[in-house]
Amino acid sequence: MYILRSTAALFFLSISFAGKTIGQALPDSIVTKINTFFTTWNNANSPGCAVGIVRNDSLIFSKGYGMANLEYGIPNSDETIFHIASVSKQFTAYGIILLARQSKLGLDDDIHKYLHWFPDMKQKITIRNLLNHTSGIRDQWQLLAIQGTRLDDVIAQDHILKILSKQNALNFPPGEESIYSNSNYTLLAEIIKSVSGQSLRKFADSAIFKTLGMVHTHFHDDYTEIVKNRSFSYSRIDSTHFANSVLSYSNVGATNLFTNIQDMQKWVSNFYSHKAGDQRDIDVLTTRTRLKNGKELNYAAGIISDTHKGWKQFSHSGGDAGFRTFISVLPDLKMGFIVFSNIGDFNPTEKAFQLADLFVKDTSQSIAAVAKTNDKKDSATANLKRDSIVLKNYLGNYISNEGIVLGTEINDHKLYYRFNNQLFLMIKDSANVYSMFYAPDIKFKLLPISKDTTIIITTPDQQYTLKKYTNNGLSDERALKQYTGVYYSPELDCRYNIILKDHHLALTNNKYSDAVLTLAGPDHLLNDFWWMNHLMITRNKQGRITGFEVNSDRVMHLKFTKVEL
Repeated sequence: MYILRSTAALFFLSISFAGKTIGQALPDSIVTKINTFFTTWNNANSPGCAVGIVRNDSLIFSKGYGMANLEYGIPNSDETIFHIASVSKQFTAYGIILLARQSKLGLDDDIHKYLHWFPDMKQKITIRNLLNHTSGIRDQWQLLAIQGTRLDDVIAQDHILKILSKQNALNFPPGEESIYSNSNYTLLAEIIKSVSGQSLRKFADSAIFKTLGMVHTHFHDDYTEIVKNRSFSYSRIDSTHFANSVLSYSNVGATNLFTNIQDMQKWVSNFYSHKAGDQRDIDVLTTRTRLKNGKELNYAAGIISDTHKGWKQFSHSGGDAGFRTFISVLPDLKMGFIVFSNIGDFNPTEKAFQLADLFVKDTSQSIAAVAKTNDKKDSATANLKRDSIVLKNYLGNYISNEGIVLGTEINDHKLYYRFNNQLFLMIKDSANVYSMFYAPDIKFKLLPISKDTTIIITTPDQQYTLKKYTNNGLSDERALKQYTGVYYSPELDCRYNIILKDHHLALTNNKYSDAVLTLAGPDHLLNDFWWMNHLMITRNKQGRITGFEVNSDRVMHLKFTKVEL
């Protein structure tokens, strides 16, 4: 083997015989560098990870760090079996695509053709909508959590299907927006079962895993099943102590693929050296989504299709319990980077890109773009001195009906927006449009001052309308009492109470500890429940509270009605 070096990249050539790589090795200096990335987890007292670097059709580096099982002192290795969470989705998508190639289904078929039990939403939802998260169907994990199911409970496929069968509205009309929803991929698993007559586990095993030689890979549809050499899931207590992070899933499609680094290398290679399916199937898997308005998104079918350092990239991350996973495939370089971890505070995406940086030459114009942006920043700073008087009208706190909360402020004649207690610099694009300095494709449009001061935020995927709010007059207990009462959701057959507790509003439920509610203006209640952290108050024509909608992340317009007792 010859190793060619350049200032920004390392490229590896291998001697081949009959299409198989005889041998590939990395220089000691590169191995040492890789090991430094994982020093924190490379000990016998910590969970850790397993990593793999793929070149052509083989692993040029693979290694485990830390423990797969702390109780028994079993280390991670490239043979350790990991639950890979949402990285599983691309396999479910590929199963659908293979069935479409066999003309057993059409990607633009209405899902009711195969899922007769799914509610009629009076709008066509296609298989393609499920693949690219444009269906509008609400996310299963949030629905389950709102109903009272903890994610460390045993969750079976039938449990999810039951809750999906009771949905009576969508987050948005199909094809008009995109919100990531795990429900889409559970339904795709059921479509595969309906069309093939096999469970997703059996179908994927015969159509994908056996074909690729992935002999240690399966969809884990029974949480009681014993799996040899598996990693266990952990959360961090402090720098030296950990706790079990329980995962008891018996559901598949959106998650729950079990595999290891050695097997995943074979899947990575299939993106450019095909054994299961062909290039046409890979093209369908990786073609970006287009909304009805023509806007193109980075999400394809269970995978993100974008670029890294100017190179085409197919990637996806995953996270369940204490498992954190990521794979990146650079097909034009015939390379892939795989990182699987079993500790919840691990960032596999960051580590995969650190690995990639050792091998991938930057062909983008990033350096020139940064210089141009710096010039723009300096110019914008000068202009802000003149604009400060006008901008003062827009300073304050804002919230959208989707529950996005941010603030605006000026420091040293520079405009910032505040999100999650962090400040982000803004630069001026035009008279009333600003963009993020570090993400110029995110735009803030300041609408003319009116009764409701408004900012419209446009991202590559979505647009949000945020209105300025104050809490004047909402601290008095007499004002707070109008919110108290029992709120019921017929869709989920569950209820929550809003009560006054220690001079504050609180959200209560039989399954959870009380959550303090914070008012963001008169019609928005915020709390720390991740599954419903934003409640938008609904009122009748007289202004009396009639209920609230859960508008939170992957669930929108889920109605709770205030019950008159």
